[in-house]
Amino acid sequence: MATRRDYYEVLCIERSAAPDEIKKSYRKLALKYHPDRNQGDADSETKFKEAAEAYEVLSDPDKRSRYDRHGHAGVNGTASHDFSNMGVEDIFSMFGDLFGGGFGGRARRGRGADLQTRIEIALDEVATGTERTITYTREDHCDVCGGTGAAPGSRRENCVTCGGYGQVEQAAGLGSIFGRVVTTCPTCRGQGSMVSTPCKQCGGRGRRPKERVVTVAIPAGIHDGQAVRVRGEGEPGEQGAPRGDLHCYVTVAGHPFIERHDNDLVCRVPISFTQAALGATIEVPTLTGRAEVRVPRGTQSGQVFRLSGQGLPDLRSGRAGDELIQVTVEIPRKLDKQQEQLLRDFADTEDKSVSPESNGFFEKLFNYFAAEDPK
Repeated sequence: MATRRDYYEVLCIERSAAPDEIKKSYRKLALKYHPDRNQGDADSETKFKEAAEAYEVLSDPDKRSRYDRHGHAGVNGTASHDFSNMGVEDIFSMFGDLFGGGFGGRARRGRGADLQTRIEIALDEVATGTERTITYTREDHCDVCGGTGAAPGSRRENCVTCGGYGQVEQAAGLGSIFGRVVTTCPTCRGQGSMVSTPCKQCGGRGRRPKERVVTVAIPAGIHDGQAVRVRGEGEPGEQGAPRGDLHCYVTVAGHPFIERHDNDLVCRVPISFTQAALGATIEVPTLTGRAEVRVPRGTQSGQVFRLSGQGLPDLRSGRAGDELIQVTVEIPRKLDKQQEQLLRDFADTEDKSVSPESNGFFEKLFNYFAAEDPK
């Protein structure tokens, strides 16, 4: 879709809509725009997929919260499906619980289940991108029967109840929208075929838990909580349907000195009041090592200095942010006699030229109180 409409607008609901309202609206739109009822209508298929995308986000509390706060940008990069490239039948298999088991009497061979895991990376790895090799366990095809569930030398046979379709059709009451109800076949449980002699290794399931090792490429600029999708590394689908995906959610570990703010980095550095008054060159940490920052005379507490291009790259454009050095002026808690006398001598020399801001403030304050005094 060239332009992504507001998901609430797509589903024709208010932003305060309850989960049941979201589900009801999506079901109504999906049935309205299903290609079976709009043969050859490309616009209807686009709207069908658009509604599925909106429902996937708004039906998930976490994704909905992100979307409410940040719009489409809030759900970019999170675990989601590319509905624009997904077949109509795959979408119906994903949300099959909303449609009473099927539509139009055709079998729905569901894609495999998605899996998820977590990966932790350091902040400096966000700057460069990195890789992680992970080990996880997934349901996979049985090595003995090749995933058929049938013992070697035997084979699966079409279900006699549904004729291999995986669904059965029954006449519906007057209240039915389409005049019939399509449900999952109770004999083969939607698979369309049966095993007469089950494989002993997997018990006829066709699947067994297997350990899997994959290397995941994590792009530079990724944010904490975003996911990297590894296509086809989920569990196998039903009889030839595509595998699911593996979603790797990234956790970015904290840094001892540096905080992230979008693509910029912030480092707070304490300096002495003499450094602030007289000026100094200080060393500050960056993600690539040390850097020097010149603090000019008269620097105020909270003042910020910018190291251009020393931040993190944007996930999409690759353009780097900056590192912001914020200095905080520390006041000594204890003074020896010599230090105290030096400060008292300095205090006696203070005038408007030394502290123009504070003197200007107190002059305004004096005038303000004078105006308020009824005398």
